[in-house]
Amino acid sequence: MDNEKILQGLNPAQLEAVKSLNGPVLIIAGAGSGKTKALTHRIANLIAHNVPPHNILALTFTNKAAKEMKERIAGLIGQDKAKFLWAGTFHSIFSRILRIEADKIGFNSNFSIYDTDDSTSLLRKIIANFANQSRKISVNPIRSKISGLKNQMITTKEFATKAMVADDKIVADIYRLYEFELQKSNAMDFDDLLLNMIVLLRSSKEVLHKYQNAFKYILVDEYQDTNKAQYIAVKLLASAHQNICVVGDDAQSIYRWRGADISNILEFNKDYPYSKVIRLEQNYRSTKNILKAAHGVIRNNKNQLPKKLWTENDTGELIDVLQCADEKEEAFRLSTLVQKELQKGRKLNEIVILYRTNAQSLALENSLRTHNLPYIIVGGISFYKRKEIKDVIAYITLLVNPYDNEAFTRSINEPPRGFGQTSLRHLKDYADSKGLALINACKEVDKIPEIRGKAAAAATVFAAMVNEYTNKIKEGLSANLISSYLEESGVLDMYNEIASEDSYDRLENIKQLLIDLESYIQDNPQADLTEYLQQISLVSDVDEKNLDGNNLTLMTLHTAKGLEFPVVFIAGMENGLFPLIRDRIELEEEEEERRLFYVGVTRAKEKLYLTYALRRAKFGEISSQKPSKFLREIPSDVLQTALSTGRTNSEFTGRPTQNRINYNARQERRENYSQIPPDYDESQLPPEEHQGNMSITNSPLQPGDKVHHSNFGRGIILKIEGFGQQKKATVRFDSVGTKSLMMQFAKLQRI
Repeated sequence: MDNEKILQGLNPAQLEAVKSLNGPVLIIAGAGSGKTKALTHRIANLIAHNVPPHNILALTFTNKAAKEMKERIAGLIGQDKAKFLWAGTFHSIFSRILRIEADKIGFNSNFSIYDTDDSTSLLRKIIANFANQSRKISVNPIRSKISGLKNQMITTKEFATKAMVADDKIVADIYRLYEFELQKSNAMDFDDLLLNMIVLLRSSKEVLHKYQNAFKYILVDEYQDTNKAQYIAVKLLASAHQNICVVGDDAQSIYRWRGADISNILEFNKDYPYSKVIRLEQNYRSTKNILKAAHGVIRNNKNQLPKKLWTENDTGELIDVLQCADEKEEAFRLSTLVQKELQKGRKLNEIVILYRTNAQSLALENSLRTHNLPYIIVGGISFYKRKEIKDVIAYITLLVNPYDNEAFTRSINEPPRGFGQTSLRHLKDYADSKGLALINACKEVDKIPEIRGKAAAAATVFAAMVNEYTNKIKEGLSANLISSYLEESGVLDMYNEIASEDSYDRLENIKQLLIDLESYIQDNPQADLTEYLQQISLVSDVDEKNLDGNNLTLMTLHTAKGLEFPVVFIAGMENGLFPLIRDRIELEEEEEERRLFYVGVTRAKEKLYLTYALRRAKFGEISSQKPSKFLREIPSDVLQTALSTGRTNSEFTGRPTQNRINYNARQERRENYSQIPPDYDESQLPPEEHQGNMSITNSPLQPGDKVHHSNFGRGIILKIEGFGQQKKATVRFDSVGTKSLMMQFAKLQRI
């Protein structure tokens, strides 16, 4: 092995990180400081010092990061050694171990992994049993609550004991039933993959010692993003040998709402008192001006590890701040500036537009289409979340996990077989009474008097078909066999018979999945369907998106972490939107918002644009906006434009000459205008932003009612006017005064 190659091209700090092989090590890696290089060369150096690759565990947060890590290591030490590394995401590595040890925690090795859609579907069925005409329970808040409880490692029994108010008691009952149904279906959700790893390690000293000795050296990337369960699992695994190296940047900790605990990295020295701290502060990505802006903002945070990025790169261009009349003008200006960047020789895939909330993309998309600028949105519908793909995956899942009742429910009447909801309810009642999986209950359908005729025949034929192909794949797996299975199911014929452009697109998606399966089988001849289902269930949106095509990229700031672009636009730099402000903003929330802005700024390599609007339609009303406080924290000598309209650079003060709409006329038309509030992507945005309360309501709101609004806090309704979708409420809020809100979007909660 070429040791010189491993140590080549490293700066002094990186070299220290690579050579510090034993004991606990904290690598504080600033944005663009070459942390992946330090991490991969460190692993290669471990192997060069005779550490067997199978004794090294490297944990990441995305499949993309894991893949890049493996490829780089293979380039340094050769594929023959690199292939034995345990390198992957927390979820993929833990699920791999859990399949080996499944019987020790009450599962079998073919357990299903439920994604967000699967969990939501199961919860919706459970919640239906709690609902009546006077009580409505929304599924998303419940799912977020349960996920939060799991992240905090609070069991159903613990939460039930603590539940004192009515709403919490309902959540406790739903949580208990949800866990029961998961266990019955031999299924785990994403949170369970972390929790059950801890359960496994704590199940016996023998199991714990087995994996402590298996992983003598542990490396964790993006340590600032770890939650409580990940922290505990890693600490258990590392406690025997103490050879743990964590890499991260507290200034990029932006997932507190998802359970990430910044104290894990801030207090690493407390957990490992003899740890070595190494700082990677040389930035290879951005210009001096961009780094100065980033530092000017992040230095305002109190809770952080001291560091200051520096670079040998050029000073670079100044940062442009654009003041716009409203979100439509903002979108127009962004589009025209993108065109100017293209005229300078930029490519579309070198440019990204970032925003705080998904709802902001609407105006941007409209303008980009008008300007004929092709774009992709990272955070849209994932390939694996499309209906037809979810249906096909449900069919395949039944071949390896017949206990998966969610997969059965999704596939039994898709395409329609005459086995509707009533028959399904009777089948479920019978299955529950006998302790059977739904597909096994189909084999006893003749014992269910309520299911007769076409429904009974459909259940029998369906179960026989699944059983037939379950036996066939045991003899040998192939994409052709799965294709035959889908043909016999009728799914392919259904889309062919519909014969619409949409149905043909769906059919092509299914064919693409079969091609992907065939490729997987060729690349992994020893793998089975369970492993294939596992790897696609753990694909994230960023892993899936190909950003190499010639398209402009749109995404939320949360999604942009880990990426870089020559040109970056950050839209919506307004107080209340960014930083996002709810009732009142706590210090921890404000500091996380500031870290999120820091992440956005440091995505830029050469040019950064920041835009804000004076007025914006949101939450059912037109709001006057003020520039973000973060803009004032940027040193003025790196800004191209001043914040006041009087001092704005002339390039940006002029109203657009083409497609111009008179602002006053537009304002008049907006008197009755409302925009659907942000449909936040729950994998990227804080639960508080989309869940509100449990949405349990009893009667229509009336003047005089005290209410709560997710943004404005407490208030009292002064009057209600209009009908249907045009119904408005005038509310006096304690925090912001009187507001006129469209009720269908305002989501007011009586208090």
